[in-house]
Amino acid sequence: MEPLALTGLEIAPSQVFGSIRLVPLLRRGGSADLRLSRRAYHEDVAIVALGGDDRSGPSLAYFSYVPHGLVLSWSEDGTAAEAAYGGQIEKQNVFRLDQSGFSTARMLHRMVKREAPRRLRFLPLHMAMEGFLSLFFGGPSIAWGEYSRQALRDGLSPRSERVIFGPSVRGLEDALRLFEIHDRQVGVLIFVAEALASAFVTSDPEDYRALHPTLLEDFYGDLIYQYGQFYDTTVPLSVAIEDKSIHQLSDLRAAADRVRAEWGAFHGFQAGDLIGRPASAQTLYSAGPFRIERFITDLDPARENHIGEMIRRDGTGELMYLKTYRLSAAQTRRVYLLSQLAANEWNLNQTAAALGTDRNGLTLRLSNAGFGYLLHPEILAAAHKSEWIARAGGGEGQ
Repeated sequence: MEPLALTGLEIAPSQVFGSIRLVPLLRRGGSADLRLSRRAYHEDVAIVALGGDDRSGPSLAYFSYVPHGLVLSWSEDGTAAEAAYGGQIEKQNVFRLDQSGFSTARMLHRMVKREAPRRLRFLPLHMAMEGFLSLFFGGPSIAWGEYSRQALRDGLSPRSERVIFGPSVRGLEDALRLFEIHDRQVGVLIFVAEALASAFVTSDPEDYRALHPTLLEDFYGDLIYQYGQFYDTTVPLSVAIEDKSIHQLSDLRAAADRVRAEWGAFHGFQAGDLIGRPASAQTLYSAGPFRIERFITDLDPARENHIGEMIRRDGTGELMYLKTYRLSAAQTRRVYLLSQLAANEWNLNQTAAALGTDRNGLTLRLSNAGFGYLLHPEILAAAHKSEWIARAGGGEGQ
């Protein structure tokens, strides 16, 4: 577990449109040895082969709407890398679907795929979501008698999550269109009604300008959608410069710099459930002096929790790329329960004790989280009967 840090970046004062607060992230120095570019996909759905190869077929596949991929180019000696704008090296593997609800689909091989020396393609944010869907979702590791045959045979497969796409978040499209981009800007923190919706970082200001519109193609959580519907404005925030301290232009410039620093510190505090938060990271690929990782914050049900992916420079830890997704409270509860089961070898009694409840209480929590199918029907029936008896007894006592 390492804290997530915006190493090499500084936080600038925010801009506000309605309930959307956009906080620019600026890079202190140049980083020309890593570049990112967009590759557009126009199909209704993507089928990503996670295992196997083109000849034998995939052993596992990920299905989702994937509007674009990112092409990563880098150099290993610190010299400038060239962004592959418009590059379409990937083989076109598109076909039509019948009676499926979709008209076209694209086959993609792996989440991260090397295409040429010092160039690879990856699917932004989907690396994190696929990791989230597979995290702790393998099912019982021991054939405990309490679990159903389906759970012992297939685990929790298939797993799915519902997300909201950018155009559905009220005000986001207009805010991104009106957003003023700084000269050194390489990223942004997006707040909706003061709730952190997403963080996005690139390596180069030119790349950020090209990729800024893709924020509308990203997906967001239900909570962010609801906040956009329920709130029209952000919390009013204001700062002031003391007139008495201003005697000349240099004083005014120093005072403005202090205000900017205070604003940046405050926005960092606003994003405190992500920035500086311990996160568990998994390295997916090493690209010269850079590491591609996906991560999940420490699963604290009482706090915001985020999944995401990042690219960091070896040695310095400089953050070259970042994209995050905020989990809903329900998603956090589900993965937290599964993580506790996995930590206790899927033993119901042992897990219940770790959670400060009893076997029936844990069974009901699993059922309410949508995991009732994991357990034998008799186990579920006994837990619901116990709950009904407890409630009936409480009513009689009153």
